[in-house]
Amino acid sequence: MTAEAAPHMAPAQPDGSPWPVPPVDGYTIDDFFRLDLPPHTELIDGSLVFVSPQRKFHTLVMYLLERCMRATVPESLRVRREMAVVLTPRTVPEPDLIVVDADADADQRQSRYEAADVVLAVEVVSPDSESRDRETKPRKYANAGIPHFWRVEMTDSGLPAVYVFELEPTTKAYVPTGIHRDQLKVEVPYPISVDLTEIDRM
Repeated sequence: MTAEAAPHMAPAQPDGSPWPVPPVDGYTIDDFFRLDLPPHTELIDGSLVFVSPQRKFHTLVMYLLERCMRATVPESLRVRREMAVVLTPRTVPEPDLIVVDADADADQRQSRYEAADVVLAVEVVSPDSESRDRETKPRKYANAGIPHFWRVEMTDSGLPAVYVFELEPTTKAYVPTGIHRDQLKVEVPYPISVDLTEIDRM
């Protein structure tokens, strides 16, 4: 009789607590939600991705966007920050912000959303996650059918620039619809207006 495969643990952290050692085939969603992991850990293609300390820019942009997105969100939608989104059995990223269908947001104890419930995913690019935020995650969000994606970059002036994309359903790829500096104003997935220069006054 063969024992069921399970993640092994090996002492490696500075405080003596164990790091999880991945299974040969990588982690699954069941492993991911069973393990005691640091906050904001993501699962990408079966591998755990840990978050580094964020810059002030990252925090301020998230706050600014969230506040303005909530100001006009319709009753049929909800704005959430830093929540897990299940894309595949081995990929569970945590976008900085998402907009989800209200019907998928009924349980206060929930810890994740399904990709089908998400209408917009937002990633604020950090130095340690540039390739994931610019390439890996957008490709996976598109493959999962999330209709809208925003990528936020810090410009040389320290202000945010928001790159807006919409899903082309036949190719399952995002197409750019605009680059917004100073002022973000869109009509989809619902009317949102953000004075991006306000970050200097926060």
